[in-house]
Amino acid sequence: MLAGQSQKEGYVNEITARLDALLHCAVEAEQTAPPTAPVDGQCWLIATSASGEWSGKSGQIAMRQAGNWLYAQPRDGMRLFNRASDQDMLFNAGWQAASRPATPSGGTTIDAEARTAIAAIMASLTTAGIIPAN
Repeated sequence: MLAGQSQKEGYVNEITARLDALLHCAVEAEQTAPPTAPVDGQCWLIATSASGEWSGKSGQIAMRQAGNWLYAQPRDGMRLFNRASDQDMLFNAGWQAASRPATPSGGTTIDAEARTAIAAIMASLTTAGIIPAN
């Protein structure tokens, strides 16, 4: 900022709002269109084929601040928490989230202890937000 710059407060407020939203980023969900009644402080991940105010901003994070939308272009290594899926997401040339592997079933030899261990590992990965619950 410059010493004689007008409306410094607006720039400082916007920077602070962006820092607040992105420092420990958590989005409400991934959507193609803005919510009908957004609340200041909420963030959303803009899905592919976005429409309305979000048109042309697919993959970006939309942050609602002071009744306006602020947008952040993700960079490789950026992480966020998706509240809708209770899962962490990573940006690496696009947003990525782990999928839930299939639970073992069938086979000619069934090892109950191995299946119990696999179920415990999957539960831990779900609790950590690495794989989705379902």
